[in-house]
Amino acid sequence: MKKNIILIFFCFFILNLNAQKKEPNATTPKVYAIDSTKVFTLDKTIKTLYESISGEKDSIRNWGEFKLLFKPDAKLIPSGKDKKGVYQVKYLSPEDYIKTSGKWLLKNGFIEKEIHRTVSSFGNIKHVFSTYEAYHSASDLHPFMRGINSIQLLNDGKRWWIINIYWTHETFENPIPKIYLPK
Repeated sequence: MKKNIILIFFCFFILNLNAQKKEPNATTPKVYAIDSTKVFTLDKTIKTLYESISGEKDSIRNWGEFKLLFKPDAKLIPSGKDKKGVYQVKYLSPEDYIKTSGKWLLKNGFIEKEIHRTVSSFGNIKHVFSTYEAYHSASDLHPFMRGINSIQLLNDGKRWWIINIYWTHETFENPIPKIYLPK
């Protein structure tokens, strides 16, 4: 008799758990795993930066992994000319970047590829000039944009942290110097 009661209780418990599971649908955001080993080397950190913002149209980004790259209070700083032709900068936290760019990346597709890198080091800090090309799709033959990311990083003895990313796009008046392009 006790075995039957335990069996009935166990079956009820399992059925109750299954009834509470939600089926994924279009409004349920995709949850990505976060791989903390992607910040152990400079190369992996930069590669993860590009991978986390890149994706085809309607491809959800791994924003958790993106945020993992940055030290608290880190800034993303785009620069470019305003309507009057004056260079301006905008200071964004990683969360601000997600809020201001996330929908555009999803709607248009954005694949950013590093094509050249120069690195300067002193102690536990590195400065990376990372030249990039941007595509709307991996199948695009030509980039719609190029530029340089100036990335400042800190190694705290355990991992790499992005402190700031300051960038500008290439323009007709401001072409990327040959020194920052692949040979």
